[in-house]
Amino acid sequence: MPLSAVRWPFTLRGRVTRGVEASALVSGRVFAVSCAACVMAAALALSAPASAQSVAPESGASAPAGKPAGSVTRGAASADQGNGVNGEADGSVNAGADSTASGDSATSGESEFDARQKVLNQRSDENNYRYGVAEHNCYSTFFVNHCLNKARDQMRTVQAQIRKEQLALDGEERAQRARKRDEQAELKRAQEEAGAPQRAAEDARNAQAYEEKQRQHQLNEAQRNAEAPQRAANAQAYEEKQRQHAIDQAKRGISPSKAAANQQAYDQKQADFQRKLDEARQQGAQKAQERVEKQQSFEKKQAEAAQHKTDVEARQKQAAEKAEQKRQDQLKQQKQLEEQQKQQQ
Repeated sequence: MPLSAVRWPFTLRGRVTRGVEASALVSGRVFAVSCAACVMAAALALSAPASAQSVAPESGASAPAGKPAGSVTRGAASADQGNGVNGEADGSVNAGADSTASGDSATSGESEFDARQKVLNQRSDENNYRYGVAEHNCYSTFFVNHCLNKARDQMRTVQAQIRKEQLALDGEERAQRARKRDEQAELKRAQEEAGAPQRAAEDARNAQAYEEKQRQHQLNEAQRNAEAPQRAANAQAYEEKQRQHAIDQAKRGISPSKAAANQQAYDQKQADFQRKLDEARQQGAQKAQERVEKQQSFEKKQAEAAQHKTDVEARQKQAAEKAEQKRQDQLKQQKQLEEQQKQQQ
């Protein structure tokens, strides 16, 4: 038997053994890589539901009842079937139509722009919510990145459409504001034109009054200028009198200090006289007030006396009437007694 034939099984066995070991090593590496991928996918899956749940409550306030649940159901079913993004696209169209209808019915009493703005805000919230649900469902599929890209593209498509409608709405609002501003400017211009004659008449009256004041000022200025020489002459005469008075005092031998003392004594006498005069006036006013009060008191007493006299006369009259009535009653009784006595006889 050849030596090669004898060694072949052992050689083949060794090769097979090494192949098995190599395949086992590769399988171990693949298993380790797959385990690491599973760990990363699990971590992303745990973080994705939290983000989807954080988006859902924010949009739940504006989204109509029943639509978010329907979107989640369609997203889950499409994720199980492998075409989750297509199901979400169909659901987004229906949800957008329903949200528009509900927004129109809810804001029927508001203005058109406010209603349309609310609808756009609602659609934007629903779009964000659907993207969050689709992102959450994509982590349950095998091709995660492909699913996320498709969901992101659909979200951006709807977002671009909403942005286009938002720009159109903003343009209409700006046009309406500009039209309203132009109308207000036109109305103000018309009011100014209507009030122009009145303002012109008022300006004319003001100008006439100003010119009249200017003429009066010029007349007063001319009169003051004409009286200036007389005022200067009066001032000069006063100074001359003051000098003459000083000369007379010097001739009488009155020194300036004595003249000042005399002036001070004169001022004191004048002050005392003025004080006494004020006191006399005050006393006179007080006495006049007392006389008025006494007069009022006298008149009051006279009125009370007259009223008392009237009351006394009234009481006396009543007493006389009662006495007369009593006398009449007595006479009647006496006559009745006399008649009774005559009848008895």
